[in-house]
Amino acid sequence: MVLLVDSTVNSIGDMVFQSMFAARKSVFIDLLKWDLPALDGRFEIDQFDDEHARYLILTDLDHEHLASARLLPTTRPHILDSLFPALCDGNVPRGPRVWEITRFCLGRQLRAPERRHRRNQLVSALATHALETGIDTYTGVAEMAWLQQILGFGWQCRALGEPLPSGRSLLGALEITITPATPAELAAGGVWSPIIAHEMPARRAANA
Repeated sequence: MVLLVDSTVNSIGDMVFQSMFAARKSVFIDLLKWDLPALDGRFEIDQFDDEHARYLILTDLDHEHLASARLLPTTRPHILDSLFPALCDGNVPRGPRVWEITRFCLGRQLRAPERRHRRNQLVSALATHALETGIDTYTGVAEMAWLQQILGFGWQCRALGEPLPSGRSLLGALEITITPATPAELAAGGVWSPIIAHEMPARRAANA
């Protein structure tokens, strides 16, 4: 299932959030070697995991993490404007209908076929969430290999500037336009795989 959760890091006691933050630590710190803090050596949580963040979390029936993404409102400080504004040739896109996708995370336990399937489900959930809530633009920062995948999904997506080196990585910024045609565009790209998202306040996530 996909859970739509508005949360703060005070929800760390909830099963769903523990599983997601642990998966983020496994992927971004252990595997990708990003220089990020780890709470108690177990959970990847940063300054943007606050009460304004929104999460789409794909879980199995036992509420174990399969895939997740964090959404940040661009009317507040977020990763692109706070850390990587130089990735944009012009102004950083902002507005109440513009949200930033961050921490797109696929569980390391997934084998390749399921990994692709869960990726497609999460991308589809992001598009569905945007259409249902009035979001018309997503932005994001990505390493080049992942950015090239995103650009190739079939939806309306463009780079916001030239990629720049950051540590051992080459990063780029992108903008995704969401319209009623987006599901068909993703279907044409072989990505559309919708499932129902359940809205769930974080304080009840462990009891879903």
